Amino acid sequence: MKRKTKQIFNRKCKICGKEFHVKPYFIKHGWGQYCSRECQYKAYRKGKFVYCEICGKKIWRQPHEFEQSKSNKFFCSKSHQTLWRNKEFSGPRHGNWKGGEHIHHKRLLIQNKIKPVCKLCDCKDKRVLVVHHLDRNRKHNNIKNLVYLCHNCHHLVHCHNISV
Repeated sequence: MKRKTKQIFNRKCKICGKEFHVKPYFIKHGWGQYCSRECQYKAYRKGKFVYCEICGKKIWRQPHEFEQSKSNKFFCSKSHQTLWRNKEFSGPRHGNWKGGEHIHHKRLLIQNKIKPVCKLCDCKDKRVLVVHHLDRNRKHNNIKNLVYLCHNCHHLVHCHNISV
């Protein structure tokens, strides 16, 4: 009884150039072009790595994502995209900007890291704190003109002329 000898051919990987063994059956069916599944995956993978604008993390993006991006900036998560958008489109660049009259006073105090504590009674409950303009001019939004007051103290200042 004759024993069949296996024929094995050497081929070079199309991606990394490494030599590897291929059975004739694989060649016949058009296989055996890549040395591993990893190289096969790389052959069909399109796109490229980019870095997150906020944290610098390396992320993979597909070609259609490059076409759809208006800013050409990419983010690893939705929260990082929101952080960038809130900085980029605040103030005059915001779609609802009306010349600075409709500004969020509380946001100004938070951005300047002023602790949310009532100036008169030291109440720390954020649910009852409001922003008070010292000169009572709502258009004067200088940080030195803004203080936190609780609803009770705010009423006393406006209705009973208590000084802050």
